[in-house]
Amino acid sequence: MNRNTEGVFFLTGKDFAKAGVASSNLKAILEGMGVQPDIIRRAAIAAFEAEVNVIIYAVAGMMHYSITSEMIKIIVQDMGPGIPDIALAMTEGYSTAPDYIREMGFGSGMGLPNIKKSTDKLTVNSVVGEGTTLEFIINLNKTA
Repeated sequence: MNRNTEGVFFLTGKDFAKAGVASSNLKAILEGMGVQPDIIRRAAIAAFEAEVNVIIYAVAGMMHYSITSEMIKIIVQDMGPGIPDIALAMTEGYSTAPDYIREMGFGSGMGLPNIKKSTDKLTVNSVVGEGTTLEFIINLNKTA
C-alpha cells in the first residue's frame, strides 16, 4: 500500500435500510488498497458499530476516514442526544436502545465495546444534547 486516501460518508438517523453501507464501502476501499484482511475485518467491525450507533441515536452524522501507510483513522461525529455516562456506555451489554430497535436486531449494547476491541486507540467525546464524536485508530505497521 503506497497511497494515502481520505473521504467522508454521510449518515442519516433512522435510515436502517442503509445501515452498513458506509462500513461496506470503507471495506471495499481498504481491499482495493491491499490492506491485510485481518486489519480490514477490524476496521469494518469498528466502522459498522459506529455507523449503526449514529443511525439508531442521532439525527445525522458523518464518518471521516483517513488511510496512510501507517494507520487507518476514523472520526465519526453525530448530532444526537450525547452519552451521559461514557464509562457505563463502554460496558458490554449496556444499552439505551428502545425495544423497537432491539426487535430489529440492533442495540445489544456491544457497539462501543466492539469498537474498543477492534481498534488500537479509541477516544469518545460527548456532550449531552449536542452529540458524540468517536475517533479510532488501527495501526497498520505494528512492531512486536
